[in-house]
Amino acid sequence: MVSSATADRRPRSGETAMQQDTPRRGTQSDSRADGAAADGATSDTPVADAAVGDRRADPEAAARHRAAEAGRERWEKRYAEAEAAGRVRDVDFTTLSGSPVEPLYGPAPGEEPAGFDRIGWPGEFPFTRGLHATGYRGKPWTIRQFAGFGNATQTNERYKMILAQGGGGLSVAFDMPTLMGHDSDDTRSLGEVGHCGVAVDSAADTDLLFADIPLDQVTTSMTISGPAVPVFCMYLVSAERQGADIGRLNGTLQTDIFKEYIAQKEWLFAPEPHLRLIGDLMEYCAAGIPAYKPLSVSGYHIREAGATAAQELAFTLADGFGYVELGLSRGLDVDAFAPGLSFFFDAHIDFFEEIAKFRAARRIWARWLRDVYGAKTAKAQSLRFHTQTAGVSLTAQQPENNIVRTAVEAMAAVLGGTNSLHTNALDEVLALPSEKSAQIALRTQQVIAEETGVMNVADPLGGSWYVEALTDRIEAEAERVFEHIGDLAALAVPSGRHPIGRMTSGILRGIEDGWFTGEIADSAFAYQQAVEKNEKHVVGVNRHTGSISDELEILRVSHEVEREQNRVLAERRAARDTQAVQRTLADLVQAARGTGNLIEPMLAAVRVEATLGEICDALRAEWGVYTEPARF
Repeated sequence: MVSSATADRRPRSGETAMQQDTPRRGTQSDSRADGAAADGATSDTPVADAAVGDRRADPEAAARHRAAEAGRERWEKRYAEAEAAGRVRDVDFTTLSGSPVEPLYGPAPGEEPAGFDRIGWPGEFPFTRGLHATGYRGKPWTIRQFAGFGNATQTNERYKMILAQGGGGLSVAFDMPTLMGHDSDDTRSLGEVGHCGVAVDSAADTDLLFADIPLDQVTTSMTISGPAVPVFCMYLVSAERQGADIGRLNGTLQTDIFKEYIAQKEWLFAPEPHLRLIGDLMEYCAAGIPAYKPLSVSGYHIREAGATAAQELAFTLADGFGYVELGLSRGLDVDAFAPGLSFFFDAHIDFFEEIAKFRAARRIWARWLRDVYGAKTAKAQSLRFHTQTAGVSLTAQQPENNIVRTAVEAMAAVLGGTNSLHTNALDEVLALPSEKSAQIALRTQQVIAEETGVMNVADPLGGSWYVEALTDRIEAEAERVFEHIGDLAALAVPSGRHPIGRMTSGILRGIEDGWFTGEIADSAFAYQQAVEKNEKHVVGVNRHTGSISDELEILRVSHEVEREQNRVLAERRAARDTQAVQRTLADLVQAARGTGNLIEPMLAAVRVEATLGEICDALRAEWGVYTEPARF
């Protein structure tokens, strides 16, 4: 079942390339007989005899060989079990020309690959080659298109279109007032309602947003961090009103407040109150909604701000380690809560670098979770991630070129083993995507999935000298960043008695000192200089600038959306039980003054139609707001 074809083996005299690359089928028992065959080689050729002799003379080589063969056997057993359980799709696994394709390719029996323990086999530590033995033969990535605009009813129509055309899950984009915890009728919301996402003021809006979409049957991702917890409560209340089984809810809430201070700048409070809310959410989900992922640690916004691939990876994983420390500080079992952490990465335009980044991410996370934080189960050591193609790579010039960029970036995400994927629309550099451009973005994923054959083989680029070297390089760069964050932690807490954990102390010190933002700014400036000097090429911008493109018709959100949203919001306020709202908000503030979990009192406020702004303002009054220090 594992092909023995390798990149550096050439056909022997009289052996055709086809004979050399023909995959071996079934188990490996026929190549592990007694004597020389037990070492994965037969004694009928001088080459095989020499290989066996070399191994016997070199104990380290023999040990590497045994480890590789043992890994092969473990993988074959896992794949066979999945196949027997019906977890392998019953489809055609051949090339376009009809040649059979094996589910995995790796070192040939008899090979002694140095360092192969860093590459490994799919479905086992260090997960460089993926989380599942079956790769995408078992479960394809989830097609999850990011969408939200105007009011909840308009966005609901877009969601139904995405699901009807083959989307596998929902991903909610919120407008700026919602992202900042303001109601639509707040003076600070003027001109922004519904423009960069959907407006959500109360649970009545989430009822409309998910109308006729069974929330216990569709995975739902929500990209929001500052007011993530009250918005989650609205989602939960809407699920209750549908009659959904709350324990079966599945999806992801971004909630990643570290990256807001580092890159995106959408926070409400100082870091400590945000971390309290995140810890409460982790506890709540671990206890009652086991499949739901309360944290999606986001590198996407870090990369979009100008970070390099290695910085994106390192800053994101460091944030993830901080949330692991938060869970441990709450007394949670790492093997129970770590599977609820997921990640969100950018797929940029440098094809191989991105693939290497994703592979390195899984390996680093597995090693740190096992060796630093004590996770014992494969599930806790496994890094699961969503990917979005790079918005920052899109150009307003010759926007049709963005279709090509998105396809290349999506392919990199798939070859890197993403668990779910959003593909940007060609016009997102100018506005929210039109229905036509959203369909092109969706079809991009479907063409990759249905026509290219990339789902047939797990980690098809594993063992590539270039990809493995890039994977090692990015990992090494990330480790240097972790060391620096450790140094920041020592400055922040010289005693070593960190309130939450060492990585958390270093992150908070790096935020306070402006170190993260400075590093990203330097990288962004260096890249922009390279583009302006024509050292880095962008087609349509500084290369091949001639164009016959027609002007795009883009989606425009009418200002009537804001007026209507405010009218409906006023009607809801007039119709609700004002005393119940005031009472539940007072209970929430009282709970915030103590140490108890805030999810239940927040749910109580949401159930009586307290608005997002009212909930956030009540907590702002108690905890204060955070203003980033001025830096020059």
